[in-house]
Amino acid sequence: MIEREKETFGGLVWKCIEAATLTGDSVDKWRRQRRTLERLPSCLADVLLRRIICRRLLRYPSWLENFQNSVENVDLRGENCVSAEWLVYLGGFRYLCKLNLADCKRINDAAIWYLTGMDNLKELNLSRCSKISDFGIKHLISIQSLEKLHISEIGLTSAGVNLLSSLSNLDLLDLGGIPVTDDALLSLQVLKKLEFLDLWGSKITNKGIAVLATFPKLSFLNLAWTKVTKLPYLPSITRLNMSNCNISSVCYAKNAISDPLSKLFFLGTTFSDVDEAFSMMDIKNITYLNISRSSICNLHFLFNTHVIEHLDLSFCGITDDSVEYIAKAGKNLKYLNANNTKLTSEGVGVLAGNVINLETLCLSKTLIDDIALSYISMMPSLRVIDLSHTQIKGFAFENGDNRENASSLSLLQNLSRLESLNLEDTLIQDEALQSLCFLKQLHCLFLKSHFLSDVFLHSLSSFSKLKFLGYRDAVLTNSGLLYFMPPKTLRVLDLRGCWLLSEDSLSFFHEQHPQIELRLELVGLAPSEGNVSADLTCYCGASPTSDKISKVSRLQKSGEHCKVTFVDERIKYSKEESLALQFSSLSTLAEPDLHMLPKALRSD
Repeated sequence: MIEREKETFGGLVWKCIEAATLTGDSVDKWRRQRRTLERLPSCLADVLLRRIICRRLLRYPSWLENFQNSVENVDLRGENCVSAEWLVYLGGFRYLCKLNLADCKRINDAAIWYLTGMDNLKELNLSRCSKISDFGIKHLISIQSLEKLHISEIGLTSAGVNLLSSLSNLDLLDLGGIPVTDDALLSLQVLKKLEFLDLWGSKITNKGIAVLATFPKLSFLNLAWTKVTKLPYLPSITRLNMSNCNISSVCYAKNAISDPLSKLFFLGTTFSDVDEAFSMMDIKNITYLNISRSSICNLHFLFNTHVIEHLDLSFCGITDDSVEYIAKAGKNLKYLNANNTKLTSEGVGVLAGNVINLETLCLSKTLIDDIALSYISMMPSLRVIDLSHTQIKGFAFENGDNRENASSLSLLQNLSRLESLNLEDTLIQDEALQSLCFLKQLHCLFLKSHFLSDVFLHSLSSFSKLKFLGYRDAVLTNSGLLYFMPPKTLRVLDLRGCWLLSEDSLSFFHEQHPQIELRLELVGLAPSEGNVSADLTCYCGASPTSDKISKVSRLQKSGEHCKVTFVDERIKYSKEESLALQFSSLSTLAEPDLHMLPKALRSD
């Protein structure tokens, strides 16, 4: 959001906004210039107020009064401090069009009264404000300008739903988690402008669902977690969600649902007859299909799809026998999720050459091995690959101890667009990972293995575009971390499970690279602006490099006790096992060979 706003307003305007929201005192200083605020364009006023709220600089709700003649969009979702006093001032915003109060737990029926009479308010979100009941809805119905209303999971009853029929301008109504009955739904049939209707978790049945045919513009319908098993003729539907339902047929007559249908969500759905259910729909225009965790085991129906772009098959009983249907429908496929299925490398081979536009491929917890990489390398448009929890070793063909030119990972260098690669919990070791050095364009790399060590971490310094690096469960030493020169673009370093690291070395690394967020068990060192840990000493007059090397030497020789909570996973090992690791080549705390260090740290 922040990056998008920066691009929208440009450098100078954004710097002015940052300066105005630097501290509470700076806000207090300029807020008194009431005339300037009143003339501020709404787009700037919206951003300014959002920045003040996000940075917790709004000291008193009365400060909102400064924005009542300029702001059009207010987003307060999840702000626990928002109470009735806030709504007193928000009710005076003359041009407010959109108000988001989702998850504001202190908002109740009485607070809603202050919103009455807001003639310009078009969208209101009160989702999960559990203290709002039917009485609060009585106040809302006076706002006849409302076009979009989100009131999922509030304390509403069927009687309160009946009151909504007076909001004749509604085109979006979110009633998710509300016990809407058949009779209550019948009362809403007067809302002829309705295009979006969310009824997940309601008490609607097949008998009451027939009223949906009276909504001529209805394009989105969510019936997840309901007892509905079939639908009437709904010609205008484009997106349908029947997740976690027991479906016998999706409509009453063959081809009842017309061409516009483009997105289907059947997560966790049980079908009595898959072929019959899909034969009742014209799915040739489907672009998005999610059947994750459903009872579907065959994909015959994909024969009728021609433009599908997103396909989620995770946790289904799909085998290699069904892959041919994906291949035949895969000309436009951009996203394929086959996690936790029974696919093997042979099945991946069927896709090769048929999914030329595929950008995301997820094969986590499948039966694939290194042979699959040769087929994956034939998918030129791939940007994201997830191969975690598979049997990939990094070497496709092994001939005794001779592994030269046998790396399977080197095949991925053909994927010039690859940005994210997940190899967590595979059998890959440092030696095989060296082949990844060709993938300089990677933005995200996820690694998790007990076979990882200092060696490969240092080679990642040359990945000039890397933003996220996961290096979990590695046998990473203090010296290995401190000699690591992270790419300038790196923003997150996940070191969970690296049990040999001391808290001192982690704190020092964070001091040297404050822009990087370190992720650890129970301890998180977030990005900071020049923060230095209190227990670390800066060496005045020393160069950054010599300072760092001298600190490494001090840490190697010291046995300082950790001063804050730190999860030391060495307790998992016996004394003998710890000693063996201590003197092994992977975990030694002695200064590493200079040829392994980045050039900047090599001494003459």
